[in-house]
Amino acid sequence: MSIQAKYDPSKIEDKWYQYWMENNYFHSEPDEREAYTIVIPPPNVTGVLHMGHMLNNTIQDVLIRRARLKGFNACWVPGTDHASIATEAKVVNKLKEEGVQKADLTREEFLKHAWEWTDKHGGIILEQLKKLGASCDWDRTKFTMDDDMSEAVIKTFVDLYNKGLIYRGYRMVNWDPEAKTTLSDEEVIYEEKQGNLYYLSYAIEGSDEKVTIATTRPETILGDTAICINPNDERYAHLKGKKAIVPLANRVIPIIEDEYVDIEFGTGCLKVTPAHDENDKVLGENHNLEVIDIFNEDATLNSFGLHYEGKDRFVVRKEISKELEEKGFLIKTEQHINKVGTSERTKAVIEPRLSDQWFLKMEDLVKPAIKAVLDEDSDINLFPKKFENTYRHWMENIRDWNISRQLWWGQQIPAYYFGDGKEDFAVAETKEAALALAKATTGNENLKLDDLRRDEDALDTWFSSWLWPMSVFDGIRNPENEEIKYYYPTNDLVTGPDILFFWVARMIIAGYEYRDVKPFTNVYLTGLVRDKQGRKMSKSLGNSPDALKLIEAYGADGVRVGLLLSAAAGNDLLFDESLCDQGKKFANKIFNAYNLTQIWEVSDSVDQPEVAKVAIKWFQSKFQKALVDLEDQYSKYRISDALMITYKLIWDDFCSWFLEMVKPTYGSPIDKKTYDTVISLFEDVLKILHPFMPFLSEDIWQRMSDRSKEDALVISAWPETATIDETLLKNFEMIQEVVSGIRTIRKEKNIPNKDALSLIIVNNEKATEDLNAAIAKLGNIENISYSDEKVDGALSFRVKSNEYFIPMEGAIDIEAEIEKLTKELEYVEGSLKIVQKKLANERFVNNAPDQVVANEKKKEADAISKIETLKASLASLK
Repeated sequence: MSIQAKYDPSKIEDKWYQYWMENNYFHSEPDEREAYTIVIPPPNVTGVLHMGHMLNNTIQDVLIRRARLKGFNACWVPGTDHASIATEAKVVNKLKEEGVQKADLTREEFLKHAWEWTDKHGGIILEQLKKLGASCDWDRTKFTMDDDMSEAVIKTFVDLYNKGLIYRGYRMVNWDPEAKTTLSDEEVIYEEKQGNLYYLSYAIEGSDEKVTIATTRPETILGDTAICINPNDERYAHLKGKKAIVPLANRVIPIIEDEYVDIEFGTGCLKVTPAHDENDKVLGENHNLEVIDIFNEDATLNSFGLHYEGKDRFVVRKEISKELEEKGFLIKTEQHINKVGTSERTKAVIEPRLSDQWFLKMEDLVKPAIKAVLDEDSDINLFPKKFENTYRHWMENIRDWNISRQLWWGQQIPAYYFGDGKEDFAVAETKEAALALAKATTGNENLKLDDLRRDEDALDTWFSSWLWPMSVFDGIRNPENEEIKYYYPTNDLVTGPDILFFWVARMIIAGYEYRDVKPFTNVYLTGLVRDKQGRKMSKSLGNSPDALKLIEAYGADGVRVGLLLSAAAGNDLLFDESLCDQGKKFANKIFNAYNLTQIWEVSDSVDQPEVAKVAIKWFQSKFQKALVDLEDQYSKYRISDALMITYKLIWDDFCSWFLEMVKPTYGSPIDKKTYDTVISLFEDVLKILHPFMPFLSEDIWQRMSDRSKEDALVISAWPETATIDETLLKNFEMIQEVVSGIRTIRKEKNIPNKDALSLIIVNNEKATEDLNAAIAKLGNIENISYSDEKVDGALSFRVKSNEYFIPMEGAIDIEAEIEKLTKELEYVEGSLKIVQKKLANERFVNNAPDQVVANEKKKEADAISKIETLKASLASLK
């Protein structure tokens, strides 16, 4: 290829991605190689690429590309999740805008709209991932509502039901009044919010006495069915067996006794509303209380809400507190901070609600999953390890999983009702199988398919995605198929800690239940992407950059590097766009290094110079050491550290030192032996760079030589390990310090780099002379000699115990340097006098803040040191 003056990612990214796709490099089929498998955390089907996806998928791509180079049969399975609550909400809103209500549609009609929405919006995020360079096996793309995936979910439900692990129960659940569905405990986010505590007066039936009760939710008094006191509370002993009257409702309710009531909290009296509080429900069951549900499914009040029927709960809270005050029932109001549960998806405030739901028993299912992660000889590793405590807490305090949702978008529960009773149902994979069960149960051979009514609820989205590592390889429907046996267990899972329980733990549970083996070996938990102020990125704050625009501005490789530069495992990433610019500059640096090698004239007749031999031996060992360090960092899933090793090796060692040593002098050719080795080493560098910067590395690789499709970088081999010359590396570190010393003197004394200098060494360290060729080339030294004594009238510096002298004669204008140093000395001495005058002033020292005095003393010490240095320099010049 012709030399391109500047690296332009926009011209090469689509080209090379298309090339990779056309040659099917990302596709995997079982063969004789060892498999390396990653399954993507399936993003919502209606989602678009955001910064969290960018980070997560960049890390996955780094791991999969490296595995491919290391000779594994690398398989990265992509896909999307149907996201029942989020997607149904979008479809419902779209229909509303068109003047259509969900309630006016049949299930089949609604699902038609949902599929249309999915077909239009679904998969956009997967196309966007291609822009990032994600090397997924796109032929294997799965969707959690694909027919085969849904069949696996239904099969699992039936199996667990037949094992006695799934049951239907009337329970207090978390109700999302916006989505109009239940949520599991893990889908509820608790936040501290400022509210009020309302002190209400309840009359005691048949007397003038009243009792005060404090509540944060005055609207729920309309559902009160008792007042509870502690039997040991002497203040209320006289109320035992009496009854109270609910304000506004004028309903008579019993006063019950239970030690659950905390005598010290509030007034010591508790209103009991069994339909709207988990603890009240337990009290209600223990005392056979009436249950009055005052809410509709959208959290407006129903007929039990009296004249507030049809109004929203929060509107009623304001209005009823005003009415209670006007009628003398509200004694006082205090500000009160309490924890409020909100829906993770819709952000609506959760309402506790009694409902018939389907549950999965978790107590026994979790045991293998706890052992797999937390035992000393654990099968599954969490990175970072600190998340084991979070995992332990969740798993050891697990409750039965509410797996039913009052939605239509999702896998419909395979329970078929054949009678009027709640227990008159059959669970089966098909309606025909359910009919056979119903006939067997009832003994009624006249039952027909039309007599069966399928449960309206859908399954929780996580009930499909917990099977993901197995179902993508058809391991549930066909547990002995070739692919599940080859690709499963998978190797690495990369995801966020926010779904450690939702998804990761449940996949582990399912893996042991259905294959009696872990679903993956390592779980890499990324941090959240925050802005540079530490705020979580969100649309509402307007602090989340457009991922595709970042790629447009900095190139995919630049953005990948920018994300990884500060993305330590498990720690939040403080994203700063300047990091992407740093990534772009890194790409330009590498491209310019390639261009440099292309402008050299190569000659067969030139001998290899000594400095080139030294440079090659040194960089080979430096590269090998980097390989060892990379292996260590990758094994610990320190991907950012692995990038930094690569970054420094290329920017510092390869570009700043190695190429400087081997490049020919201006106007001269480079010998072919050196040139071929430089290109070979450059190729090795591109291999370790490829996982991080796939587009740039492939582009330069292809420019270096005419390659066949079998020789593409994406499927080349990771560099082989070789011996490391530690002595050479150590000696070269000293050489680098010497060269830095020479360059510092040139800079300070304004000596042009083109002017050759002499160097005299007092070799106390007995440093090897083998590397002098490197000093001469890098420092433009025409003559290196040795001395037993210091050299007068020379500029000097020290490296360890060695002293290095550069004779000034011919190197600098001595008179001009003396004049410059004299002026600087006069200035520093003047500054010292001012500082010392301040410090001699007792009033200043006694009254100024300690830090100010300390700063002045530091100025004094710095000035004295500087004066000594300047006087010594002047003495050496005279």
